[in-house]
Parts: sequence; structure tokens; C-alpha cells
Amino acid sequence: MRHGPSLLLLLTLLPLLAQGQPQTYRYAMRDTALCLDVWRPAEPRADSACVVAVFGGGFVRGHRDNELQRSIARELTARGYTVVSIDYRLGLRDSARVAQEANLLHMNRLFQYCIDLAVEDCAEATRWVIDHAAELGVSPSHMVLTGSSAGAITVLQMDWCRANGLPQTATLPEGWRPAAVAAYSGAIQCRNSRLHYATPPSPTLFMHGTKDKIVAYRRLPSAWNRSFFGSKRVAREFRRRGYPYWFLSYEGIGHEVASFLPGSVEVFCAFADQAFKGRIERLDATVKDRLLVPTEWTSMTLIDLYK
Repeated sequence: MRHGPSLLLLLTLLPLLAQGQPQTYRYAMRDTALCLDVWRPAEPRADSACVVAVFGGGFVRGHRDNELQRSIARELTARGYTVVSIDYRLGLRDSARVAQEANLLHMNRLFQYCIDLAVEDCAEATRWVIDHAAELGVSPSHMVLTGSSAGAITVLQMDWCRANGLPQTATLPEGWRPAAVAAYSGAIQCRNSRLHYATPPSPTLFMHGTKDKIVAYRRLPSAWNRSFFGSKRVAREFRRRGYPYWFLSYEGIGHEVASFLPGSVEVFCAFADQAFKGRIERLDATVKDRLLVPTEWTSMTLIDLYK
């Protein structure tokens, strides 16, 4: 009997102890299991909005449960979103493929290989969430895709592939599209030197540092890859075609912007709310903030990343 109150207290506290911890599900099998973590809010939004979050790491490292992903989940669940952080295959871990392609002449093909893998997995994970929407308590019509660095490339590329009917996104339900996309230091790689949308993209929030040398702010030099378009160039296409977007350029800093979502969550939420209402207008703004000082991520190049 002496232990009765302690056991009762433990049973009472178990739901509280579990709160803030994700549930893990397997959504696909490749060479290994691909999983996703579902972070549930204590007080869900009335619209059952959901965010699919894709980690960065240059397609060679990273994990769905890293500290940045946890921070993103904490900030967004505190605002009522269900957050789904996903695994995807990291193409640059394929040492045989990298050894075969690792020279400047083949970098285009190598990056395309990595991005295609990530997009296929992101599309399948998104389809899994849509198929399990009822049990997860989310609305497929209120889903936002977000990512940082390689994850930002993945979500922009996935929406581009979807809009162009490409096979990388064939697993998505016909006619479905994200309510919004939010990309932190992202880009799109086309299969030729022309950026084109056959059907409209989702409303997109772009954030990018003007001095980013890892994911190009405009586009990679032609000696590297003529078909790799950074946020500045993609936003220009949105503006030319009248697609809804917000573009925030952070002047004087580089790849630091890839980790900005937790600290700029109010911008994310304002953009998503406007997208859900169908009220996004086009916005281009340059952010000049003396408190945002360059770090080693501003001077770091793509070559440095892979050393």
C-alpha cells in the first residue's frame, strides 16, 4: 500500500510526461525503413493544420529528429499545428555513386540524383499523411511543406515537380497541392536551363541570405550547373507569372537563414494563415538588421560543405 500513491501519481503524470514527444511511424521501405515523427499540439487549431518539415544537411547528413527539427516542432505545436518531420534517402551517402560522379562535369547529374530521391520520399511521406489524416487529426487541405537548405530544395522541387506532372511526385493524390510552401535557403534544379511551371505552384514563402555560397541566392555559376535556380530567380518567375509569394532577402548574410524558422515563426504563421484564406499578395522585402551578423556560414562555400 505504501507504493499506491506513487503509482497513482505516475499514472496521472504519464500523459503529461509524454506530451511534447513525437509518435514515430514507418511510411516506406527502401534499403532501410523510412520513418516520420508526428508532433501533436496540446491545443490543435480549428482548421487541423499540419506542417510537413524536411531537414537539411547537404543530402549527406541530417536526421528528422535533430535539434533544429525539434525546435521547429516545439514552436509550431505551441501554435496549434501538427508537425510531421520526415526521413528521406540521402543520395550523397551512396559512396559508389558519389565516386562515379564526383567531378565538376557530373555534378549536375549527381545533384539531380540526390534531389530526385528526396522528392520521391517527401511525396510518399506526404501521401502517407494524407491517407492517415483522420487518425492524425489533420486536414489535407491545410498542409504546409517546409524545409531548410537541402530540405528547402526538396520542398520547392517537390512542388515544381507536382506542378509539372513529373514522375517524382506520382504518389501524390491527383489534384492535391500543398496549401503553402515555406523554403529557408532553397532552390530548384530543372532538367534544362529554363524554369517553367505548367500549372500554378503553391503559395510560397522564400527566405534567403544574399551572400549564401552554399545554396545560391540567384543561380549557380554556369560552370557548375546552369539549371540550379536559387530563391531570387524562382521568386522572379513567380512575380512574372503572377503567382502568390513572399520573398524575404536577408542582406549581408549567407546560409545562416536555413535555420531561421524557429526564430521567425510568426512570419511563417502569418503567411500560412493568409494562404489558407487564399489572400496571399506578392511581397518582396530586403531585411537589414544590425543584429544579424555574418558567421562562418556566410563565408562557407559548397566545396567547404563537402570537405
